[in-house]
Amino acid sequence: MLKLLRRGAPGPEAVSPEPGWRPPEDALWLDLLSPTREEERAIEAALGLELPTREEMAEIEPSSRLYQAGGATFMTATLLARREDDSRTDAPVTFVLAKGVLITIRYDELKAFQLFAERAQALGVASSSSCLFNLLDAVVERLADLLEHTGANVETVSTSIFGRPKGAQFEALLTELARAQSLTSMTRNSLVSLARLFSFAALAPEIAADPECQAHLHALQRDGQSLTEHAGAQSSQIAFLLDAALGLINIEQNGIIKFFSVAAVILMPPTLVASIYGMNFHNMPELDFRYGYPMALSLMAISAIVPVLWFKRRGWF
Repeated sequence: MLKLLRRGAPGPEAVSPEPGWRPPEDALWLDLLSPTREEERAIEAALGLELPTREEMAEIEPSSRLYQAGGATFMTATLLARREDDSRTDAPVTFVLAKGVLITIRYDELKAFQLFAERAQALGVASSSSCLFNLLDAVVERLADLLEHTGANVETVSTSIFGRPKGAQFEALLTELARAQSLTSMTRNSLVSLARLFSFAALAPEIAADPECQAHLHALQRDGQSLTEHAGAQSSQIAFLLDAALGLINIEQNGIIKFFSVAAVILMPPTLVASIYGMNFHNMPELDFRYGYPMALSLMAISAIVPVLWFKRRGWF
């Protein structure tokens, strides 16, 4: 699908390029969402460029993601897309500044792109570089919202871990922490890829010659850096909570093992007494003793009570 944003238009409009198609002079943004090969060829022919393939966009080498060719600046970043099960997945997106037009290539629906498309007219976007930075503003904003939402969930889990009733299960809390850690890690990786993009974007001729764009770029770099640090701190907090939860689980397990160990020690002497007097050898002195049965019961009771008193005195029971 190919959408085109014109200068002053309320939003992008769908376009079906035919052979010989050229973007209009007031075009600012060409958004290719899961483009067909015909759409890619039309853009390449119209602008004299060679667009990266989906496989090339997934490469992690900086030389494959950030480069200049044919008078255009190619920048690929890893963003986050929502799956049907509400989880997140990596979504490579390529931004191309070429001949006064911003071209984006993506294969996933991204909320940040929808937000920018809705705000484009109100923002008064007037150039391809301005279009790029306002789009990146929306991307950074979405990542910040994601970190904020994840942080709120982590605080809720933290309260549940340290304020939970004794004996409550940890499985749901550990699962929630694992999801938060995975999402925070993915968000941080996305911010790192954006930081590389911001550094390379300064080399684009459209940006290097515009002081206003440079100032906007520096603001984006500061926001990205602060969010990266926040993601790192949040990741450390999640790791602490995981360690704390596992520590509490070990304490509860040790308590259970301790209980059974104490119970086994308490029952051991009465069992020994019962085993001795359970033997029916002919020459046992107590075999014909009239009070042998109550004596054996008394010994069993005493041998059980003495360990209980000793454990209580030591504070183990």
